[in-house]
Amino acid sequence: MAFDTGYKKRKLSAGLDFYKPTMSQVEFHNNPDEQVEFTFKNRGKEKLTQYVDVEVLQTRLDAYKTGFDDEEIEYLGTLLGQEDKPLFDSEYLEYLRNRELPSVNVVIDPETKDIAITAEGDWPMVTFWETVVMSEVNELYFETKIAEEGLDIMDIYDEGDRRLSDKIELLKSRPDIKFADFGTRRRFSYRWHNHVVERLVNECPGNLLGVSCVELANDHGVDPIGTFAHEMPMVYAALADSKGKNPLDGHNEMLRDWHDHYGENLSTALTDTFGSEFFFTDMTAEQAKQWKSLRHDSGDPIDFGNRVIEFYQDKAIDPLDKTIVFSDGLDVDTIVQLADCFKGRINVVFGWGTTLTNDLGQKPLNIVMKATKVNDTDTVKLSDAEGKHTGPQEKVEQYQYAVAVALGAVANKQVIEGIA
Repeated sequence: MAFDTGYKKRKLSAGLDFYKPTMSQVEFHNNPDEQVEFTFKNRGKEKLTQYVDVEVLQTRLDAYKTGFDDEEIEYLGTLLGQEDKPLFDSEYLEYLRNRELPSVNVVIDPETKDIAITAEGDWPMVTFWETVVMSEVNELYFETKIAEEGLDIMDIYDEGDRRLSDKIELLKSRPDIKFADFGTRRRFSYRWHNHVVERLVNECPGNLLGVSCVELANDHGVDPIGTFAHEMPMVYAALADSKGKNPLDGHNEMLRDWHDHYGENLSTALTDTFGSEFFFTDMTAEQAKQWKSLRHDSGDPIDFGNRVIEFYQDKAIDPLDKTIVFSDGLDVDTIVQLADCFKGRINVVFGWGTTLTNDLGQKPLNIVMKATKVNDTDTVKLSDAEGKHTGPQEKVEQYQYAVAVALGAVANKQVIEGIA
C-alpha cells in the first residue's frame, strides 16, 4: 500500500458532502440573501490547539475560498434527478461559477483557549464551509499528532487496512446490507478516504450505495449520496421566529420547499431536528406517502425503527414500501444488529461515517460545525439525545414549549376524535 503523505491543495468538492450542494440549491432558490453564521465546536475534552496550528489551518481553509472550478460545475451539471432531468439547474450552476465563499475565521477563543472557527455570509455559499472545515481540522490534527508522537504513518495505515478488511469480509457475507459512505466530515484524511472508497468499490460494490464526498464519487464513478442536514429546518425555523411566527412553522415549510424542488428523488427526511415525536405530528399523511425514507440520527435506533413502523401503519402505509436510513454513530456490529432486527418489517440502509473512514486505532475527534444564527436570530436544535441540544438556553426552552404545545394539540385532537 503506497501513500503520498504530503499535504496538497485540493478542489472545493474534495471537502464537500453531497448534501451541501443539494441544500445550497434550495437555499439559492428560496432564501438566497439570508445571512447565516456557522460556528465550529469541539465537543471533546481535549483541546485541539495541542495539534492544530491556527495559522496553518487558516491558510489551508483560505485555499478553498475561490469556490468551484469549471470542471466541478460541469460534473454537477451531469447529475440527474427526478424523471432524469438535471439535478442542478443552469441558473444555480451559473450562480456558483466564479463565486467565492465568504471569509472563514480561525482564532483562539480567549475563554476556552481552544480553536474557534466562524463563517458568515449568504446562505447558499457559506453553507459549503461546514464539511470543508471539519475535514481539514481532522486531517491537520492527525497529521500533526502522528508527527509529534513519532508514530509511523504506514503502521497506522496498515492497522486501518486490517480493520477495513474485516468490515469488507463481513459485508461480502451479507449482501442484504446496503450502505452509503457518510464519512467526509470525520475522515482521518482525504488520502485515507480515497483508499477506503477504492477498496469498497472494488471489493463490495453490491453493498455500496454511494459516496458522500463529491470529488471521490466523481473520481470512482459511483453515485454521490446526500439529502439535507439539520441546518435546513434549523434555519427555516429561525427565519419564522425572526418574523414573529411560531418557529416550528418553518419545519414543514422546509419539507415542502425541499419536496417541491427534488420530488421523490431526494425524499429522505431527517426527523430529530426538533425531536422525532414533533416530526411525526408535523409530517402530514400526504407527505408520509410522498417521502420514501426517514433518517435516524440520535436516540435509540431500535425504538426509533419501531416508532417509524407504527407511524406508517397508523397512516395505512405499508412499512415495506418505505426505508429507514440509520446514520447515528454506527459500527459494523450495530449495522448487523439493525439489519437483522428490521428484516422483513421495513427496509433499512445505513449512512456509515466515522468508523468507516476514521478507524485506524487513533481516537476520533468529536467536532461539529452548525448554523448558529440567521440575520442575528439564534438557531435551535432539539435532538432526540438531550446532550445534543444546541442554542441559547432561553431559545431552547422557547422551542421546547412550542413542541409541547404542538404535541398537546395533537393529543387533544385524538381524544376528541375518539369520543366522536
